[in-house]
Amino acid sequence: MPTSISDPKALIVAEAIAQGFDAVRVTRAESSPQQREGLSEFLAAGHHGEMDWMEARRDWRADPATLWPQAQSVIVLGLNYGPGYDPLALLAAKERGAISVYAQGDDYHDVVKKKLKALGGLIAQKFKADVKVFVDTAPVMEKPLAARAGVGWQGKHTNLVSREFGSWLFLGSIFTTLALEPDAAEVDHCGTCSNCLDACPTKAFPAPYRLDARRCISYLTIENSGPIPREFREAMGNRIYGCDDCLAVCPWNKFASTAREMSLQARDELKAPPLAELAALDDAGFRARFRKSPTKRIGRARFLRNVLTAIGNSNAPHLAPSAQNLLGDESPLVRGAAVWALSQLLPRAELQGLRDGRETDGSVIAEWDAALN
Repeated sequence: MPTSISDPKALIVAEAIAQGFDAVRVTRAESSPQQREGLSEFLAAGHHGEMDWMEARRDWRADPATLWPQAQSVIVLGLNYGPGYDPLALLAAKERGAISVYAQGDDYHDVVKKKLKALGGLIAQKFKADVKVFVDTAPVMEKPLAARAGVGWQGKHTNLVSREFGSWLFLGSIFTTLALEPDAAEVDHCGTCSNCLDACPTKAFPAPYRLDARRCISYLTIENSGPIPREFREAMGNRIYGCDDCLAVCPWNKFASTAREMSLQARDELKAPPLAELAALDDAGFRARFRKSPTKRIGRARFLRNVLTAIGNSNAPHLAPSAQNLLGDESPLVRGAAVWALSQLLPRAELQGLRDGRETDGSVIAEWDAALN
């Protein structure tokens, strides 16, 4: 393959592979009617929940030309984070926490952005073109762009599926003023399969290719700032950060491979951490344990809310002291989750004896009332 400056696309692809990316494709910096309509329907239905940032910059999100009018091309990059094991196997280990595969290594935002900046710098230098790099945190609809570029297609669970890497690709993009020949879009290969829809513990898909994020365990454990809604608590099982169910059951994963990027490899302490150990973390301990991990972004209170929900689902009364120790936590979110966990593990009479009449936070009082009535 020629990689001279006279063949910019070939040079960019070669350099992207050298940087460690597993997929490199190009599409035009423009929107499609389906992309705009899909976003509008998603927001109109309120399926974005508390993610107000999706509404706030909807025009930028829907149209790359609005985000950056000078952009001519979008280079879509994929980085494989395949686990090399069945992530659903951990769901049976009820006294341990299940952390989503993508969050068991270093924060992918940092890993991908570093590679994007290196590649973007080469493009700017070699071709005197302007570039902007994005990875997940900007108003860019990366999955539709990746589908249009041919990296994969959006499956019935709305996530990207690749024939080469299955469900396990981190996406990043480089917008550039350089005009590059676009690649052909990928077609949908889901067929009649509904594995992802059937696997969802909380029934978060009102229809194929539609997601109600408010019911999604990934949303509930990460984006949701309040208590886990009661109707979803038992369905969460031991999932304490994210959920891999709809991804892991996809038949296209038979072609997936283990991640090559060492920084994305799962850390031993995050593969199947004991719930009792996690419940004992103070703020400093939480930050130390999840250093360089995306989990750190949600903060200790939300994380312990998730851990306590898992403890409540553990069917392990010997974990009750771990929840009881958090009844006096400074965060009402944690205290309320501790009450619910204890309500699942202890007899009512014993629970009644633990109630602290000095509790003044309304949300925690409501948890006690629900637990004892």
